[in-house]
Amino acid sequence: MVNTEHQNKDPLHGITLKMMVEQLESEYGFDGLGWRINIRCFTHDPSIKSSLTFLRKTPWAREKVEALYISTFVKGKK
Repeated sequence: MVNTEHQNKDPLHGITLKMMVEQLESEYGFDGLGWRINIRCFTHDPSIKSSLTFLRKTPWAREKVEALYISTFVKGKK
């Protein structure tokens, strides 16, 4: 039997990086993302595809995106 109670404690369970970036971009736009997380993939010629490429290769930047996603959508329960 799978312990679903343990899985539900992970606020990012079942949410892909692509889903996070798309929802954050929809909420803030790339200008807002670049202001909140100052990384080039959001501030210089941004796109979902280029952002995903960078974030998949850069763990520290991905952690910042995950933290913003949690504070925006999970803790606020939008």
